[in-house]
Amino acid sequence: MKKDIIINSTANEHRIAILEDSKLAELFVESPGKERNVGDIYLGRVAKVMPGIRAAFVDVGMKQDAFLHFSDIGSIDEFSSMFDEEDDEEESSELPANNGENLVAEANAAPPVTIEAPKPAAAHPRKERRDVRRPEVNLQKGQDILVQITKEPQGKKGVRVRAAISMPGRFLVLIPFDNKVGVSKKMSNFKERKRLRKLVRSLLPEGFGAIIRTVAEGKTEEMLKQDLEELVKQWRTIEKAVKSEKAPALIYKDLNTTSSVIRDLFQDSVEHVVVDDKKLFKEIRTYVQWMSPDMLERVEFYKGKEPIFDKYGVEKDIQSLFSKKVWLKSGGYLYIEKTEAMTVIDVNSGRYAAKREQELNSLRTDLEAARELCRQLRLRDIGGLTVVDFIDLEDEKNKKKIYDEMKKEIRKDRAKITALPMTEFGLVQITRQRIRQSVQMSFSEACPTCGGAGIVQSKSSTINQIERWIRRFKTESKEFRLELHVSPMIAEYLKHGTISRLTKIQFKFFVKVKLAEEPTMAPDDFKFVSIKQKKDITDQYRN
Repeated sequence: MKKDIIINSTANEHRIAILEDSKLAELFVESPGKERNVGDIYLGRVAKVMPGIRAAFVDVGMKQDAFLHFSDIGSIDEFSSMFDEEDDEEESSELPANNGENLVAEANAAPPVTIEAPKPAAAHPRKERRDVRRPEVNLQKGQDILVQITKEPQGKKGVRVRAAISMPGRFLVLIPFDNKVGVSKKMSNFKERKRLRKLVRSLLPEGFGAIIRTVAEGKTEEMLKQDLEELVKQWRTIEKAVKSEKAPALIYKDLNTTSSVIRDLFQDSVEHVVVDDKKLFKEIRTYVQWMSPDMLERVEFYKGKEPIFDKYGVEKDIQSLFSKKVWLKSGGYLYIEKTEAMTVIDVNSGRYAAKREQELNSLRTDLEAARELCRQLRLRDIGGLTVVDFIDLEDEKNKKKIYDEMKKEIRKDRAKITALPMTEFGLVQITRQRIRQSVQMSFSEACPTCGGAGIVQSKSSTINQIERWIRRFKTESKEFRLELHVSPMIAEYLKHGTISRLTKIQFKFFVKVKLAEEPTMAPDDFKFVSIKQKKDITDQYRN
């Protein structure tokens, strides 16, 4: 598969497009106020411990407290589950009890909340061994703790953090407080895995562990040593900062989006990195020259007059991100609807199919839809639960074909993703790891009028609310002169007709209403001002 990285840079925004076979597969956007914070390390302070949900909330200086689950304290299971562990006997020793908590000052005198890890029933020996080694949780309110952001804020939820710190580099991921050496599962060459594991173990300082990344395959000892030394140097800086800073404080800022994409995604499978900004082009070349000089020729500066995203057909694909309807080549389409609880995708044929060919046409559309919806999940970066309603199929073999096609496409996704087989109702349930906000949120914000709902209250409903307000007003007050402030749209609706709606309201309630238009008001809002009192009295007579 041909891969390219296209970077468009302006004064206020960086956009990074990942193309697969000249088609947009992933998009990253970085702009002021929406910087990437996954990987950042904070010295936080425990604000609340909640044993009932096995979690704590940590003050890291943001608007909302960070969420820290007990499973993310003193354990790297969530992170290392992506990698193979060593089977050596020396690895059976207990995990060191010290983690990010031990770098900070001693806790206050409040009684600690201690939760022992649950002991699982009969399980795989390796998994059982890991659970036994997991230390108990001992947190107190007011305690300082070192945490790392793993998920960006979503809606009203704050960031998610973990106390098991990891420092990603080009070839390695440094794991402080551990002594294991893992290798990426994507590296299939057994001899190379063994070589790298032995080499890295010999280079690691005491008290550190590491994960060997896929891109390290075939790399020399000098390149790995250089990467490791840089990571250890960063960690020593963090240790010093912890001793001098006062919580809450940002201790370490991870790379920005552009740099992290080059670090993590610029691999042998990428044929070109094309940049349209000279300064950024020089920065990327300098980084690649240092880390992978053999790939330097793949970094190109774009000199064309046509906008770079137009040249590579990216801009057109970006515009489709805002549409709920995604057309398929077969004539069918996907309809994508985001709700608070989940994302719902409906697959439609879009055209009439003859009855005798209905199963075949439905299968063809569903197969195309399966490929496209997996692409849309990556492209829009949709996380959480997704339910897909495919076109009904009668043959069980055809249903399995849809599921197998999805599993094949899912392998292209770097996020953790799971799909269940199709149910008898033609539904497929998908869960996808949510790390950052969806791409659509990077380009947009909630409508101030509808609050992001996509609909507003009808004009007739607003008029009915105004009438009910006047009824309550007349019941409690002897005044008969009011000034009504509404949006121009509602004002026009009130004035329309031979005998206007406003006139009918005045006769009905024996009240004189002066109409005032306010362009800044929402269509479903209104304001009443007492002419006698010369003040806003709207809230006095609301429901």
